[in-house]
Order: sequence, then C-alpha cells, then structure tokens
Amino acid sequence: MARRNENIYSPAVAVPPGETIRENMEFLGMNQKELAARLDITEKHLSNVLGGISPITYDTAIKLEHVIGPSAEFWLELETGYQLNKLRIEEESNIEEEKEILKVIPYREISEFGWVEKTNDRNRRVINLREFYSVSTLQAIRRTYAVALRTQKSSNEVSDYGALAWLRKAETEGLDHDVEEFSKSKLRKMIPKFRELTMKSAKESFPEMEKLCAEAGIALVLVKYVPKTYICGATFWRNNKAIVALSVRGKRADVFWFTFFHEVAHLLKHTRKEVHINYEKSDEEYEADEIGGH
Repeated sequence: MARRNENIYSPAVAVPPGETIRENMEFLGMNQKELAARLDITEKHLSNVLGGISPITYDTAIKLEHVIGPSAEFWLELETGYQLNKLRIEEESNIEEEKEILKVIPYREISEFGWVEKTNDRNRRVINLREFYSVSTLQAIRRTYAVALRTQKSSNEVSDYGALAWLRKAETEGLDHDVEEFSKSKLRKMIPKFRELTMKSAKESFPEMEKLCAEAGIALVLVKYVPKTYICGATFWRNNKAIVALSVRGKRADVFWFTFFHEVAHLLKHTRKEVHINYEKSDEEYEADEIGGH
C-alpha cells in the first residue's frame, strides 16, 4: 500500500502567487493599471489574481511570461503550490472533526496488531487511519464499506468501526494473495478434501486449506480478532477475486470449521455483489445449525 510522504510540508499560511507578481511590479516600476493593460486583462481580474481570489490560468501564465517573465511554468507552479497549501490547511482543520470518529475506532488494539503505527498523537492517528482504510476522510469509512453490521450482541456493545477495520485488513490481505480464476466446480470437488483436513488441527491444516482455496480461485486469509466485533468470518469479492476471511480467536476447532464451510457455502450459493459476515453464536446455536444441516 502506498504510504504518505512523511516529508510533506505542512504550511501555516498559503501565500498567493499574486505576492510574487506585486514584487515584480515594484521591481519593474509598474502600477496595477499598467500591468493590466500590458496583460490585456481587466484591472478587476488582475486585482482578483493578486489577492488569490482568481487562479492563474494557462492563458494568464503565458501572458505573465511575455510581460514580466520568467516562464509560464513558473507561474503555474506557484499557483499549484498555493492551491495545495490552501487545501492542506483546510485538511488540518478537518482533522478536528474526524477526531470524533477516532473515539469509536479501536486504534490501540489494531496498532498492537501492527495494522497501523503506534502513536498517542491524535492528529497522526487520523492520518494513519486514512491510509489504513484508504479514504480521504474518516467520515467516508462507512460509505466506502457499506455493509450491514450487527447492531447488538446480547447486552454487549458492538464496535462497528472495529468490524470495518477487520474487514479492511481482510481485504488488503486477500488482495495480496495470488489465486487462480474462481471456479465453483473446482470448489465443489475440493469439499471432500477440506473435510479430510478437519481431522487435523486448524494450525496444521491451514497451509493446505490455503493452497486448495487458491486453486479454486479463493484468497483464504486469517485475520486477528478485533475486540467487540464478534466476527467469526466473512466472504466478499474485490477486484474480481473471492476473499474468505476467518477470525483468529482461539475458539473451538468445530467452530473454526463450521465457519469455514459456512463461507464456502456463500460462494457456491450467492452472487459476487454480496458481502456476508458470520458472527459468533452461542454453543447452542451452533449445535442447532449442525442438527438442522445448515
């Protein structure tokens, strides 16, 4: 994933290129009226350019090159720098609003996993999370990952943003996997092999599971459990690739395998547009599902 350039300059103020034009006017002994006439623009438009209200366009840059030099590229670079600095200053103010969202994101936990950099600086946390979720603002997270999340789990509070962090990590891990083209027929033929692997521990069998899934066109990933999400697994598609993610919670082996086969069933029965999240159940619910053949 591309990382933010740590050497990006964070300006305190944005200086419009009009200040440089004024300096040149003074050096050349021109007043505003004369320069406007030489540039063949109105005095009002020149005033707006000098004050940073109107941008230096390609046309104006060429005119400035002819009248006061040095080049059109010079003036366009000044204008670009000015506009970027204005936006960076605005972005810094937006961070204050994003800090409200920061309060409900389990930053400490996911930084312990190494998903984001450890830091106590809240501004830095916002920037790190923008990179992690690949969004320009934390307010876009829920819109970008528009999936139905469980609203409650018994009497426990559910962390929606924790669940979205888990899904994002599953996504990035899955996209890094090389797999063949997805094939339902291949997947069906591999189910007996998967069932044979249930006789082994999950840790022992996982490399073989991963290999078989890749042959069927599935990126199988293990993602550390994020507290208060109650996610056991998920199935979704990214870049025409099927991703099956399983949560690492140290739960019983039968729950691990139940979740895996549950996700495989989604790939066989449902469309690529759907995102399926499998949440933790009580032991009684798992037993009921097994009895019912689900």
